[in-house]
Amino acid sequence: MEEIELYLDDAQESMNKALTHVGHELTKIRAGKASPNMLDGIQVAYYGATSPLNQVASVTTPDARTIFIKPWERGMIVEIERSIMNANLGLNPQNDGQQVIINVPMLTEERRKVLVKQVSQECEAGKVSLRSVRKETNEMLKKIKGVSEDDVKNAEEKVQKMTDDFTNKIDALMKKKEAEIMTV
Repeated sequence: MEEIELYLDDAQESMNKALTHVGHELTKIRAGKASPNMLDGIQVAYYGATSPLNQVASVTTPDARTIFIKPWERGMIVEIERSIMNANLGLNPQNDGQQVIINVPMLTEERRKVLVKQVSQECEAGKVSLRSVRKETNEMLKKIKGVSEDDVKNAEEKVQKMTDDFTNKIDALMKKKEAEIMTV
């Protein structure tokens, strides 16, 4: 029985990680208003190595349409602008000699639909990882020696319930993000 509980705890932890990952990926998808999270994946060349943008500059949003990026060193401004352009986010960085300024344009209806599709792809990837955790856990449960078939069946039912719960949580995240994107 202890072994079954271990497998169930591992499955719970893995599913939690999948949910957290989906949530993190969804924060990177732009929902019409400026957010520092939009620039999370951007890497900047810094003294011969690449570093995340938030480690070479402070990123703030003074209002819903503007992002200010103030580098720790002024010489980084051009490199930060280049990294943002190369990231293909559809943003046009400008600088005033002190900081990089990004004016976030309003989303078009067409762009909103593309973003909703991207949200559903991210959520589907999360569901796929939930199902693979379920499959791996069920396979491990079947290999346990010295436990009754009923105990294994009950454990498999718990894993299925866990999978359903996490799938519902991902669906809720998806609905929330889609509503956020479609709100003009």
